[in-house]
Amino acid sequence: MTASALDRAAIAHGMSEARGRLLELLASADAEDLRRPSRGTRWTNEQLLFHMVFGYLVVRTLVPLVHVMSRLPAPIGRGFAALLDSARRPFHVVNYWGSCVGARVFDHRRMGMLGDRTITALQRRLARETDAALQRGMPFPTTWDPYFTRSMSLAEVYRYPTVHFEHHRRQLTIHDGR
Repeated sequence: MTASALDRAAIAHGMSEARGRLLELLASADAEDLRRPSRGTRWTNEQLLFHMVFGYLVVRTLVPLVHVMSRLPAPIGRGFAALLDSARRPFHVVNYWGSCVGARVFDHRRMGMLGDRTITALQRRLARETDAALQRGMPFPTTWDPYFTRSMSLAEVYRYPTVHFEHHRRQLTIHDGR
């Protein structure tokens, strides 16, 4: 197996593990758990769970963008990343409120299905990517997320939502006090 095939398998496995943890968290959380504030964020556990799923939804949008931007001249990508960085304040406001509203629409009863469908779609797309495509990348806005780096390959973009998921999973307070 090539290094890219191993990477691809590891990325897909990480997504499967996150899906299992999400479904387990949703199945075991009661109403009090979901309303409880999370640790280190302004979100409740339910809102944070939606934000964790939202990371996978964002990557579904980022994948085609990386495919296009990776073929454009480097200055265009750097300019695009700089433009996004300049909009960090409104981004963070939308990111916060989007998860508050999103958790109302895709609450704990619907969130698992959304996460499952989204991760399955990403895994299917990842399986079809060529090794060359996984190595291409683009500049990213580093002020939007601590896990965004100045330049990210498509493989790193596919890996990102699971890293994001695990980061936020540690902030959940589900089962605290029980």
